[in-house]
Amino acid sequence: MTDTYTALLGDSDLATLAPRLAAIDAATRRIALIELADEGDPAHLPLLIAGLNDADARVRAEAAQLLAGWDEVYVAHALAERLLDEDAGVRDAAAQSLSELKSPAAGTPLLAWAEHTDAYARAAALRALRELRLPAAQTPAQASLFHAHPGVRREAVGVLGWLKVAEALPALAELAQSDADAEVRRAATGALGFAADAQVAPALLAALGDAEWQVREEAATTLGKLRLAGAVIQLIGTLEHDIWQVRIKAARALGLLGDAAALPALIASLAHPAGNLRKEAAIALGEIGDPTAQAALDVAADDPDPEVRKAARLAISRLAAA
Repeated sequence: MTDTYTALLGDSDLATLAPRLAAIDAATRRIALIELADEGDPAHLPLLIAGLNDADARVRAEAAQLLAGWDEVYVAHALAERLLDEDAGVRDAAAQSLSELKSPAAGTPLLAWAEHTDAYARAAALRALRELRLPAAQTPAQASLFHAHPGVRREAVGVLGWLKVAEALPALAELAQSDADAEVRRAATGALGFAADAQVAPALLAALGDAEWQVREEAATTLGKLRLAGAVIQLIGTLEHDIWQVRIKAARALGLLGDAAALPALIASLAHPAGNLRKEAAIALGEIGDPTAQAALDVAADDPDPEVRKAARLAISRLAAA
């Protein structure tokens, strides 16, 4: 192997790395790979890829990490092969590097992996395809929506949400309401945010009452994003939620909806112990723009929390401008 490394590195100063890349000691090989990657030379990619087949899992994991950011088809293919590595650390490193791909063309090898029988590999491929927005990813994603493994379902939901696949809305709405896994329900609830469709509203309103607060939080966020006027009453009720993070999202959504019916509940929220909620309530009152909130905002302008004071004063300015 030393001769192979020497030939690939040529007669440059880097040729001194050849013995270290083929050293018996795994730590030496790993450090040599790091030094090689520091050069940032595409010509050295074959050597980094060779590290993916090292006998030591730590060296393979390092090689997988070092290949992040290289938007080459053959790099993506080599990393995908490590999704089946016997070592979990190597699999995770390969999956993370694949998720950092930026070129849609580089993601094409992952389309086949998105239909792999191995659940981990399938989920990792779908995760990597998500932000690449490859239209061809729609097919494996839809085929994975009701996969037995929740991680696969969650990543499939993400792909379809980013691609804004309208025909997937019924399935996404179903998952948002009834999937056994809370993370899948949360992901599906968020994915519904690309279309203010009639079939979306019931699913989102149902998600406001989900058993898990993270799903309720996501539902409030999505309702605000879609500005679904029919959700005002339910969102006002959510301002009484026992988890303040959910209340924050509800306040934000009510501000975006701009319905004065929310004024009493938002004004009451200005007295909540959580400063972040008081701030969001002040912002929402400014967005609604009803002068009825003036007196409460005047009090909030002297709040002990500087962020709340700032939000209240901006809201007062908006009322004055209106």
